Amino acid sequence: MPQAIQFSRREFLRTGAAFTTAAALAPTLLHAQAGPADIVSNYRALGAKTPLTVTQLAPNLYLLQGIGGNMAALLGPDGTMLVDTSVQTAAPHIAESLAAVKAPPLALVINTHFHFDHTDGNAALHNAGAHDILAHENTLKRLSSPQYLEVLDLHTPAAPPAGRPTRTFADSNSLNGDGHNVFLQHFAPAHTDSDIYVWFPDADVLHVADIWFNGFYPLIDYSSGGSLPGMIAAADTALKLAKPGTKIIPGHGQLGDRGTFQGYRDMLAKVHDRIGTMKAAGKSSEEVVAAKPTADLDATWGKGLLTPDKFVAMAYKAS
Repeated sequence: MPQAIQFSRREFLRTGAAFTTAAALAPTLLHAQAGPADIVSNYRALGAKTPLTVTQLAPNLYLLQGIGGNMAALLGPDGTMLVDTSVQTAAPHIAESLAAVKAPPLALVINTHFHFDHTDGNAALHNAGAHDILAHENTLKRLSSPQYLEVLDLHTPAAPPAGRPTRTFADSNSLNGDGHNVFLQHFAPAHTDSDIYVWFPDADVLHVADIWFNGFYPLIDYSSGGSLPGMIAAADTALKLAKPGTKIIPGHGQLGDRGTFQGYRDMLAKVHDRIGTMKAAGKSSEEVVAAKPTADLDATWGKGLLTPDKFVAMAYKAS
């Protein structure tokens, strides 16, 4: 079995505390030495007890933040459209948050990619009334079979039938809700091979999901087609849509803007260039990690689940 990047129980508990006190800054997934099964159960346990923070971004468009990926809800006369679903135990909190803003019944779920922390709530919300789940075709493919995320040594089973997309697209799709045009576009493989952005041009809001981890080093799932060059290219694609005042929703972290997203993209490019130079010189992963190529970046970006050394080890494989 390929070697995964390992996390100690102390690191896991530290990260879990961060989830409880600042859930919006949480990384994509949790990992504990006790075994991959605990990743899911611990994540769901946190989801059950963590309320959501709701921020209005535009008329009838809201940001929902809690355990799992950042969500967006668009309220319209034909029902509510929800981008991503967190974990299944967060479903009651999602319902409470939508009720608090007097949202109409949930009609459509959109998945930005297949990862557990963005799709585990699919089945609960589908069973509660969302008649469709829309995603890229690779999200359906991956949710329909067991998956392995090597970075975290995480095996996940196929999603239940009610948790799988009911509608898919290969390249792009467009929708309309409450007078808002909504555009969905597949990125070339970046964080995974299933990533999309969700663009609300009338509201000047762009949801880029796990292409952006705002404020810390990202997780790149190279075992499902993700890569560091792909992350940079995806950021470039999204930045072409953004204006100076565009509200950009990251997969994890606080709501951002074009300037902040540009800074993150430039950090990724620096890391890629530095690691690429060392790889071209024949340096091994261990040698690159020991060289500390992100030392000048760590104070700003090394605050998430991935320590700088573990980020470099992952970036080496993902380059």
